[in-house]
Amino acid sequence: MREAGRRALVLALDVSDLAAVQEAAARIAADLGRVSILVNNAGITRDQLLLRMKPEDWNAVLRINLDGTFHCTKVFTKDMMRARWGRVVNVSSVVGTMGNVGQANYAASKAAVHGFTRSVARELAGRNITVNAVAPGYIRTAMTEGLDEKTREALLRSIPLGRLGLPEDVATVAGFLTGSGAAYITGQVIHVDGGMVMA
Repeated sequence: MREAGRRALVLALDVSDLAAVQEAAARIAADLGRVSILVNNAGITRDQLLLRMKPEDWNAVLRINLDGTFHCTKVFTKDMMRARWGRVVNVSSVVGTMGNVGQANYAASKAAVHGFTRSVARELAGRNITVNAVAPGYIRTAMTEGLDEKTREALLRSIPLGRLGLPEDVATVAGFLTGSGAAYITGQVIHVDGGMVMA
């Protein structure tokens, strides 16, 4: 970003810690100014069948995926409300809509993000702030590249477009939702999944 002539700041923080998010927001405000676009993209998995799932794995996923989204939205939308303009995009997952074996914690966290998105969209609409979610399906990443051939073939059969998504597919939708072309879109969960979820 700096090579492109933009100002940038990289911070490491635990989004499940409200105080850490508040501290990061203060640093960002001091270095870069007011935040008008927020993309909540922090997320983890701790996959396991329900009967084998440890409470700490359930809690860890909810703390990052759901509490982190709450903390960042709560903190960063304050300036948006004062400015009467802002964009929030929550990165969710098709698993939050359709569920998945071994991912009760992850699915619960992402389904909760869907409800959170719609509720906050209603709360902030009067301040000209849109709040939407992008729910990716299976995207070509290091994790999906490690799948064995049989699993990969079965996965591809479940995707009507017959291919994995690219990170750019998700980024393009998130970028659209932050721009002027999406000014009349709020409270939506947009699936970027090659047709896996059609509802």
